[in-house]
Amino acid sequence: MSTTLSASTLLAVPLAPLVGAALAGILGTTFGGNVIGRRTSHTLTILGVLIAFILSAMTLKSVAVDGARFNETIYEWMVVGGMKMEIGFLVDGLTAMMMCVVTFVSLMVHIYTIGYMEEDDGYNRFFAYISLFTFSMLMLVMSNNLLQLFFGWEAVGLVSYLLIGFWFNKPTAIFANMKAFLVNRVGDFGFILGIGLIVAYTGTLNYTEVFAKAPELGTLGFPGTDWLLITVICICLFIGAMGKSAQFPLHVWLPDSMEGPTPISALIHAATMVTAGIFMVARMSPLFELSDTALNFIMVIGAITALFMGFLGIIQNDIKRVVAYSTLSQLGYMTVALGASAYSVAVFHLMTHAFFKALLFLAAGSVIIGMHHNQDIRWMGGVRKYMPITWITSLLGTLALIGTPLFAGFYSKDSIIEAVHFSNLPASGFAYFAVLAGVFVTAFYSFRLYFLVFHGKERYDQNPDAHHGHDDHHGDHGHGHDDHKPHETPWVVTVPLLLLAIPSVVIGFMTIQPMLFGEFLKDAIHINLELHPAMEKFAEEFHGPLAMALHAFSTAPFYLALGGAVTAWYMYMINPALPAAIGRTFKPIVTLLENKYYMDWFNENVLARGARLLGTGLWKGGDQGVIETGVVNASWKLVAGVSAVVRRLQTGYLYHYALMMIVGILLFMTYFVWLAK
Repeated sequence: MSTTLSASTLLAVPLAPLVGAALAGILGTTFGGNVIGRRTSHTLTILGVLIAFILSAMTLKSVAVDGARFNETIYEWMVVGGMKMEIGFLVDGLTAMMMCVVTFVSLMVHIYTIGYMEEDDGYNRFFAYISLFTFSMLMLVMSNNLLQLFFGWEAVGLVSYLLIGFWFNKPTAIFANMKAFLVNRVGDFGFILGIGLIVAYTGTLNYTEVFAKAPELGTLGFPGTDWLLITVICICLFIGAMGKSAQFPLHVWLPDSMEGPTPISALIHAATMVTAGIFMVARMSPLFELSDTALNFIMVIGAITALFMGFLGIIQNDIKRVVAYSTLSQLGYMTVALGASAYSVAVFHLMTHAFFKALLFLAAGSVIIGMHHNQDIRWMGGVRKYMPITWITSLLGTLALIGTPLFAGFYSKDSIIEAVHFSNLPASGFAYFAVLAGVFVTAFYSFRLYFLVFHGKERYDQNPDAHHGHDDHHGDHGHGHDDHKPHETPWVVTVPLLLLAIPSVVIGFMTIQPMLFGEFLKDAIHINLELHPAMEKFAEEFHGPLAMALHAFSTAPFYLALGGAVTAWYMYMINPALPAAIGRTFKPIVTLLENKYYMDWFNENVLARGARLLGTGLWKGGDQGVIETGVVNASWKLVAGVSAVVRRLQTGYLYHYALMMIVGILLFMTYFVWLAK
């Protein structure tokens, strides 16, 4: 039985997309003289990601079936004071699963982009960016040390910045990518502090060596405080995850990032980049298990995000923003699972969510194309009969999202609810309420979107802003269809939808046993079952995926999801005047939601303005007042004053110098005579 993996094969996984990105980004753009055309660019990048996916699938098979593992250094960059900085890979069940998710979703997005960006002038540049993102994400999930993890972490942030602002002539896109960049810097500041503390107290960047010293870290106090060092480290690391995985209050960048093209919404903001924080916390489970304070903090932040971001999805009318707030809410669910020490459940939901949320984003993009770049769901309706493939795949994705029994989302979402229910941490009570309430909210806004888009009266001809959607920068893919009626999208768009729909339905049923209760993640995730028995209790209640699905029909989550779907059906299909009436009755609440809890206002008017005032004060008082006037200018003025005095003594006349010599001799003689007395 094979127990090792080939280093060269693993190295080819991230390098294949990197080569494709380099070729398309250099030879396919003005920078390299446009040597290759569109067809060659997308062929090279798709081939690179396809190779990465095939090799990742082979790696997953070796890991799952043969028990293969890999943890070695590939390249040693430098040694500083005994601390090694190197590139290396750690491949176990967690890594192999992430490799397959990243490469498969990326492959679907690459194919989808051929149709979606068909008319865009930056076609080759876009393919270069998404392949470069794939390389960055693979380096992150495959790393075996904190240095490489941080490299991948920052690289995905950089490429995300480039992709969100892809339409750089669009002011809202530039504002959105700068917002994403700055908010992530806040989180990354905490992240690098956490890494710095680990290095300072362990003297190593290697995961295995850090985990070996974890018990020792758990006994140390943070200097000058009553806090445990491990608590400070874990909270700092999680602040990094809060930025990357868009947790409250560092969530504000993700909805605005919808200003970028739809394919990157699926790749970055549903399946890969935003899950990097979840992956990192799961990978660092040996550290987080040592701090109940950090776990409680994580659970509370996740619960707030899961529930309150779901509320915002209810009042959104932009089809992509509804799905974006759904992503925020589901990331909150994953974070709650991390806080409950159900790390395997968190990454299980990460995997299932990647498929059905990528499906929903790409389906939203298909609707946008079919609706001639209208993104306002209030001006859709009846699209089902014009776009049957988009309709059925959207329905499957929606059923998975709300946790319909037997669908992928059901197994992971219900597992989170069960794990929180069995948790013994103080924050679990609030978290359990939040994830239960979130089931109803998720079903409500999901089916609100579904009914307004695919059913009911056709309203696309009443849109006052027709042909002015957010994505109209790359032209209208008319494809010869009527200028007003919706139309189904080409095969390069619909095939990825169909391929993503398959795992959205079946992947949960197939993998829940090995991922949560088998050996697949056993050596990747470490739980102190004596202190955090949630998963042990959940395992006692689990009797197989089919039994779990059948039992669900008698549980609260199922009826909450059903209630949310039925409520949406009644309010938007039977009695469409009711939502407006409710909005008038609860106007203050609606205003609060429309202003997104005033988080953007607070950031722009308090934090940003305060920072500007502080910066102005430091500039005027510190730079100009102290440094320029008090140090720089005062020093040259002093020198100039002394020079002016000295200059008066240097007349150039010989008799003046002779006089000074005689006066000097007289002074010395007087001094020595005085000493002699």
